[in-house]
Amino acid sequence: MKIPVYQADAFTDKLFGGNPAAVCPLNEWLPDDLMQKIATENNLAETAFFVKTDTGYKLRWFTPEYEIDLCGHATLASAHILFTELGFTGDTIYFETVKAGTLTVKRDGDKYSMDFPSRLVAPAEMPEHLLDALGGKEPVAVLKSRDYFLVYENEQDILDIQPDFSLLAKVNTLGVIVTAPGTSADFVSRFFAPSAGINEDPVTGSAHCNLIPYWADKLGKTKLHAYQLSARKGELWCELQGDRVLMAGKAVTFLKGEIFV
Repeated sequence: MKIPVYQADAFTDKLFGGNPAAVCPLNEWLPDDLMQKIATENNLAETAFFVKTDTGYKLRWFTPEYEIDLCGHATLASAHILFTELGFTGDTIYFETVKAGTLTVKRDGDKYSMDFPSRLVAPAEMPEHLLDALGGKEPVAVLKSRDYFLVYENEQDILDIQPDFSLLAKVNTLGVIVTAPGTSADFVSRFFAPSAGINEDPVTGSAHCNLIPYWADKLGKTKLHAYQLSARKGELWCELQGDRVLMAGKAVTFLKGEIFV
């Protein structure tokens, strides 16, 4: 059996920037264990699989370790492949997901705008190992939703973090978001998820479901510009709309081919 596969860099307009994701269009779902093996073999933060429906596409995402409930960059990559490689002619794609509901991606010039649910963070206790895993500098605030969410004073604090990933993997959470006000953007962030097989994710759409409502409240505005300060770096144009968040970004195709199973 041959399965088409594409790889795109999301939240960037340059190859080798942003966050790479694999995208596999399917006629029907493969067995879950086979999709997991493909994601593990791809060894990217996420591999997206989608199946066409009467109204759009059903979409699922797999890390190298397990299926995940929400992934922004692989959703953007999937939309980019549909628009640029697979002949989608509309202006809005509807992705049906099990845990995140219906996600829409709209083409807006050279950007793709995604409509995702917002996720509010709440105060939390610093868990064992986390402070030491991030180098010992005390954050301004410790919060949590799906992921731990640590706020620091400034952008340099975020750049200075050198995680101990073996220690960070002991923290009982999918991921850890660190964030601060930015110098050339409204806010900056980084995202670590060693327990999911991703030491540092280059650009994380799902983390911005937390980041956008948090910084919209702190900065007193609903339209925000953001950078994720990984080595590959990613850029997002964001907006809070009630209990939804809009994230816009660019994408470029890196490869296309076939998987033989």
